[in-house]
Parts: sequence; C-alpha cells; structure tokens
Amino acid sequence: MTSVISLLERIPHSFIALVARLSIAAVFWTSGQTKVQGFVVNIITGDVHLGWPRLSDSVVALFRDEYKLPFIPPEIAAPMAATAEHLFPLLLVLGLGTRFSALALLGMTLVIEVFVYPDAYPTHGTWAAVLLYLIARGPGVLSIDHWLARRASRS
Repeated sequence: MTSVISLLERIPHSFIALVARLSIAAVFWTSGQTKVQGFVVNIITGDVHLGWPRLSDSVVALFRDEYKLPFIPPEIAAPMAATAEHLFPLLLVLGLGTRFSALALLGMTLVIEVFVYPDAYPTHGTWAAVLLYLIARGPGVLSIDHWLARRASRS
C-alpha cells in the first residue's frame, strides 16, 4: 500500500494545476458563452463563430428576474459577468495572472453561492477547492506565469 501512495504522491503539481486550470476555465467559459451572441468558441462541439460579441437579448432579464443580485443593477451585472466569464478563463488557460484570475473567479463563485444559488454548495465547493488550489500553489510550469517568473529571476 505504501508503494501505491508513494507512486500517487509523485503526480506532479504542474499536471494537477494544468488539469485544474483547464477544467475550471471550461466551467466559467461555457457559462459566459450563454450570455453572449455573435462570438462562439466551443471546443467540445467544435462550433466557432468569431464575430463581435454582444450580450444575449435575454441576459439582462436573467439577472433582473432570476439572479437578483442585491447591490449591482442587472444592466451592470450582466456585462460584468459575461466579461469575467470570458476573460478570466482565457487567462487561466494561458496561465497568465493565474492567481489573480482564480481569485476573481472565487469571488464570483462566492457571490453566486451566497446570493443566487445558495443550495448549490456541493458544486460551488468543488469550484472553490479548484480555485483555492490554483491560488495557493500557482499554475505550474506549463504557464506564461512560470515563464515570466523564470525570465525575471535571470535578470
């Protein structure tokens, strides 16, 4: 049994971080894609349409009628969420500003859990665990962050 544990302990942080970055990025990117029209990139189905993105016709109503955030008007929250759900996942995939991006998505997760879907804590807890791992341990060697840090240390 100790040999199995020893073998499992050799799973590199960089591999775990890459899987974490790609997986959580897909969750938020997919959600962001539901909020925009004119710009589609779906790596699962292969659908790609690189037009100019704009908010979907129903997204402000979704924020007003279902999400009902208490402090931010839906006309502001909808484009903020759509932007965040595209920008931060892209940065995670690249491994650029990883800790900052993970922190931003953790904040978004907390808002969703507290104000929108408080009964979805098993899902949000999983997201939070992945994001906390990235915040604490960083993106790993397969990232622009790592490349920048190595370059800076040589200077």
